Amino acid sequence: MKTDEKEFFREATLRICGSLDVQTFLYESFIYLQDYLPADSMFLTHYRPEKGEHIALAAASAEGSSLLNFKVKIPPDLRTYVSRPDKETPIFEKAEMHPTARPWISRGLLEKDASLLVLRLIVGKDIVGGVTFSSKQSGAFTREHADLVSQLREPFAIALSNSVMYQELLKLKELLAEDNRFLHRELLQMAGEEIVGADFGLRGVMEMVRQVAPLSSPVLLSGETGTGKEVIASAIHNLSTRKDGPFIKVNCGAIPENLMDSELFGHEKGAFTGALAKKRGRFERAHGGTIFLDEVGELQPEAQVRLLRVLQEKEIERVGGTEPIKVDIRVIAATHRDLEAMITEETFRDDLYFRLNVFPITLPPLRERRGDIPSLVHYFIRKKSQEIGIREIPSLVQGALEDIMSYSWPGNIRELENTVERALILSRGGPIAFGDIHQAPMTFGTDDKLTAKLQSKAEDTLALDEVVSGHIRKVLDMTRGRVGGEKGAARLLQVNPSTLRKRMRKLGILFGRKVIKAEKS
Repeated sequence: MKTDEKEFFREATLRICGSLDVQTFLYESFIYLQDYLPADSMFLTHYRPEKGEHIALAAASAEGSSLLNFKVKIPPDLRTYVSRPDKETPIFEKAEMHPTARPWISRGLLEKDASLLVLRLIVGKDIVGGVTFSSKQSGAFTREHADLVSQLREPFAIALSNSVMYQELLKLKELLAEDNRFLHRELLQMAGEEIVGADFGLRGVMEMVRQVAPLSSPVLLSGETGTGKEVIASAIHNLSTRKDGPFIKVNCGAIPENLMDSELFGHEKGAFTGALAKKRGRFERAHGGTIFLDEVGELQPEAQVRLLRVLQEKEIERVGGTEPIKVDIRVIAATHRDLEAMITEETFRDDLYFRLNVFPITLPPLRERRGDIPSLVHYFIRKKSQEIGIREIPSLVQGALEDIMSYSWPGNIRELENTVERALILSRGGPIAFGDIHQAPMTFGTDDKLTAKLQSKAEDTLALDEVVSGHIRKVLDMTRGRVGGEKGAARLLQVNPSTLRKRMRKLGILFGRKVIKAEKS
């Protein structure tokens, strides 16, 4: 019986364009077309000329359909043949006669003696993919079959294009949702931050910030712990032309060594045990914006090498990946450590230091900008009152400012913030006092340098390492030997866990498995 071509085209098109899911429309199409073609299976491929590869998307047979998603590289000498603009529908009596069928045969998707009918999908003058019909019977397809299927070239091309675009949109949606969750957490931590002292104690720093912000040069922020390096990094980003891009923060001392590569550079699906999906790293997230590498002195030597490559080549490579990924980022690094001394000790690469130290900014400790302390206190009182839920902002008891002005603040602004919060909690809504600042008052010489009044007797003094060791042991007793985590000693001591462990090794303080072994022996 002669085929009604109009009815055939209408019914086939309804099935081909009836779903954005490639498995669904390919299977529905096969079930309909098997009444007109002696095919045992059919395959859908997407051609990417810029990479010279075919992507086998899916396969369908009477048993069902399946996703394939594997790439087939087209040899350079065959790319002209594959991308030719003619709309012929070739027939191959044996699959092994097809110039590009070898990878399919080697993977067991085609039998070398199977006959093929290939519908080349073309949009304008560009080939976008193909539909391959396969039959285990040699010489199964005729020119009549090819002419009939050729009517479906445009519907298949439209369905393929729509499906590819739909999958790309889904990936972008997932990436956007992931970025939104990530940046939302970051913004919550940054909310409410302002630079107190920008016109006084930090005037010189802010002048340097305004000079370097419009550029893309790397910046190295140095200073003691708690001096506000993260706030200054945020200010540089917000004053730059990248302010509408992401601001990604990385605490280099808080990432476990075995996860460093994955966190910074991302990984491909299946790159290692547990890599169930592709993941973008911090550098890739920062594309078009700024990445802030806090505590860069804590980076392991291997990570330093890879960071140097990012700075030099402006590209990264995911763990398990084979292709470099270009990134447009501005790097701001920060450290409280003496990197030049670390270079001498060969624990920090000199070439990386020179790459980061293009525009150095040193933040003064709080004891050198005492004029900002009253403003900082009032700022933290307002901020912490709002966080705690105190409606009426409390006042300070008489002499409170003198108490905090006479303290040396070794923990700098972070210690001041915690002190204000603790005083607010203890005040219970009443006037705030700082009576728990246990340190002898400090005096100023004519040169305005700080000198301490040592009140303890000479025979009671201890070596510094002994004092530090004793304090760490007391805190470890409080945390039952736990170093990291929310209830660990590092959090109470306000230091990075890796920094604390290094100090403990130096002082000979056992922790972790070493304690268990010592107890057993």
